[in-house]
Amino acid sequence: MNLNNHKLPVAVFASGNGTNFEAIAKADLPIEIEVLVCDHHEAPVIQRARKFQVPVFLSEAQKGVSKADRESKILQRLKEDGVKAIFLAGYMRIVGPTLLNAYPKRILNIHPALLPKFPGRHGIKDAYDADVPYTGVTIHYIDQKIDNGPVIAQEKVPHYTNDSLHDLAMRIHHTEHQLYPNTIRKLIQQGKL
Repeated sequence: MNLNNHKLPVAVFASGNGTNFEAIAKADLPIEIEVLVCDHHEAPVIQRARKFQVPVFLSEAQKGVSKADRESKILQRLKEDGVKAIFLAGYMRIVGPTLLNAYPKRILNIHPALLPKFPGRHGIKDAYDADVPYTGVTIHYIDQKIDNGPVIAQEKVPHYTNDSLHDLAMRIHHTEHQLYPNTIRKLIQQGKL
């Protein structure tokens, strides 16, 4: 654990590409990413973590191992690393009570839509298919429900009539990469993390 400059020790949880992990790692934030928790051994985010010299803790679902047992092992690692907050960045597992109880109001999630609209893993495509004039990005605290919990920040993203799904997705990802680090910075400045 790095205590230099009073940086907040955090963990990032991710399952996929890891662009939000990289946006957080690159941002000038008063944090130290102590560990990346990943649930898929082939996820590209692991290479991004290595690039930033962030240790990786792999926690893949295994037959005969309960979610509580898996989360207990994650929690043990987080405590060893002195982690004070968790940032979910495309983590495709539902966080259970083991972690929720250990980190109340200290687990943030990013979602590529304006919650409560378009929850779930296809938020961008669902908004695109609904042909709404705008969608957006939400940062929120998590609770035991999927894409639920108190909203911290939201930003609208326009959906233009000539957009392809790719166009809309790229605009949403660009917004995510700005909003997530900015929200983390504000919460730390306000003493909420």
